Amino acid sequence: QVQLVESGGGLVQAGGSLRLSCAASGLTIFRTYAMGWFRQAPGKEREFVATMRWGGSDLSYTDSVKGRFIISRDNAKRTVYLQMNSLNPEDTAVYYCAAGRNPTRNGYEYNYWGQGTQVTVSS
Repeated sequence: QVQLVESGGGLVQAGGSLRLSCAASGLTIFRTYAMGWFRQAPGKEREFVATMRWGGSDLSYTDSVKGRFIISRDNAKRTVYLQMNSLNPEDTAVYYCAAGRNPTRNGYEYNYWGQGTQVTVSS
């Protein structure tokens, strides 16, 4: 059974940083998967944030987080991270990690999803 468990969300002031983690279990040949981060703010549609192949290639970010967010992974821990710096109130959302076969920006192409972690940035 595939499980993705996010952690690391919380309340932070504008300009601060948070690191989200996504621990993956149950993925067969996990190195063949791509991992993505998405977010959904209240009243808005889910949006792509970042993605990468588990091997570390094919990194991609949405424009609004380029230069501020970094996606990375620890193969030994089977964990993907999203380091978020210079946070602003527009980053407030529930953040989800997802696993799929390709590092795409399209959420519908991901097969597995975590439960989400809340990130709130105060002004």
